[in-house]
Amino acid sequence: MRQDAICARFHKAIELIGRRWSGALIQVLLRKPARFAELRSAIPGITDRMLSERLCELEAEGLVRRRVSTLVPVRVGYELSAKGRDLERSMTAVASWARQWMARPASGAPPSSRAASRRAGTTSGRRPRRRAAARPRRTPANTRG
Repeated sequence: MRQDAICARFHKAIELIGRRWSGALIQVLLRKPARFAELRSAIPGITDRMLSERLCELEAEGLVRRRVSTLVPVRVGYELSAKGRDLERSMTAVASWARQWMARPASGAPPSSRAASRRAGTTSGRRPRRRAAARPRRTPANTRG
């Protein structure tokens, strides 16, 4: 096997599980299967949109399985596939490494997302969007007759 082929696969794997929120999702699902709302509440700062995107990516790669119940009301749950569960040793090793070498965030919480910052009333360092100027109302006095 050629070395560059190994590097390409390794790079793809690191990009997949290293993408923001993917590792956290895998960590939560390693504990037990969960529904969408449970995942959202277990991962502070993740938005519904980002959670949905990451779940779809992980499902497309075969790491996560989406389970739809036939009960009424329909319930959707997510669980790791065998391929996803096979990451457990790697995730445990990364968690151990992080405890030993990574400084704890000042607040004791994971870095917040822009959405969480907006909800908290803080900015992300970007300039606020400019709003379009309001158009004057049309009244009989300012309309052409």
